[in-house]
Amino acid sequence: MKKIRVLIADDHALVREGLCKILSMEKSIEVVGEAENGEQAIKLALKIIPDIILMDINMPKTKGIEATRIIKSRLPEVGIIALTIHDQEEYLFELIKAGISGYVLKDISPDLLIQTILGVTRGESFIPPSMTAKVFAEFTRLSTISSRYSHPLGLTRREVDVLRLVAQGDSNRSIAQKLFISEKTVKNHLTSIFQKLGVDDRTQAALHAVKNKIIEL
Repeated sequence: MKKIRVLIADDHALVREGLCKILSMEKSIEVVGEAENGEQAIKLALKIIPDIILMDINMPKTKGIEATRIIKSRLPEVGIIALTIHDQEEYLFELIKAGISGYVLKDISPDLLIQTILGVTRGESFIPPSMTAKVFAEFTRLSTISSRYSHPLGLTRREVDVLRLVAQGDSNRSIAQKLFISEKTVKNHLTSIFQKLGVDDRTQAALHAVKNKIIEL
């Protein structure tokens, strides 16, 4: 079985070492690189093209948020999970806009960290339960101030259904089960949705859809 290739980006050597030890417990995960600042993270990501990047927010030279923007613009298929000690919504919203698939605090349990990596690899997103209410509040705010929506940008009815479930946090498997379609069909719909909305991932698609009133939560 192909292993999930993970790049760790954190400016603290002890944190990187600890993460390596945690991930070594999971046979399906392989750490393929370590970066001690944002600039190095960008260079390594473009060189080795990992499946997942664990990205610290506050690093020297280039901050994690900016590194995420640059990497996602070049490698949209790479899943990026933000690592932070900050339980603050402004970080979360900026990171969502930058293209992250997960947001975890550094006191996360080893098991949950591994499950988050496995989930992001499957196309799922992860936000701590303590932050979920803040995210939905931001969705509502964006929906309220937006008046630009006039039509669903060429989306089919089924694509809107898929997009609504994505915004609710459903995985591809869950969407397939609820709409009685295959996971492959879900992935095809998502590819079409991303192209029509001009976004790179499901989190950006959900934000765009709510902001422009394509869907209502």
